[in-house]
Amino acid sequence: MPNAAVASSLTLEVQSKDRQAVVHCRGRLVSETGNMLYNAARELIPNNNCLVLDLTGVTYVDSMGLGTLVRIYVSCKSGGVTLQLINLGKQVRELLGITNLFSVFADMCEHGITPRF
Repeated sequence: MPNAAVASSLTLEVQSKDRQAVVHCRGRLVSETGNMLYNAARELIPNNNCLVLDLTGVTYVDSMGLGTLVRIYVSCKSGGVTLQLINLGKQVRELLGITNLFSVFADMCEHGITPRF
């Protein structure tokens, strides 16, 4: 049974407008919380042209959290939706670099940009 304290260590706030959805993430993107983000993103894909993951409040990403970002990327690509990662913290950037995934996400990473609604 998942630990409720761990599962609640990631909070998501979704804003949608003009077929663009922004998911503001806060907390830890780890094995126990990855499915929550993936399920939220998957629900947004059919109704949007662009999905933005705002990682401003993400304090830590483990390998399973990284896998979640890859799963979201694949789902967006399959659904014809543009994915953007914004406001990446130092730890997330380093993780993408170490795993050589920064090149995959590079075109999608915007620095310090917050979508305007």
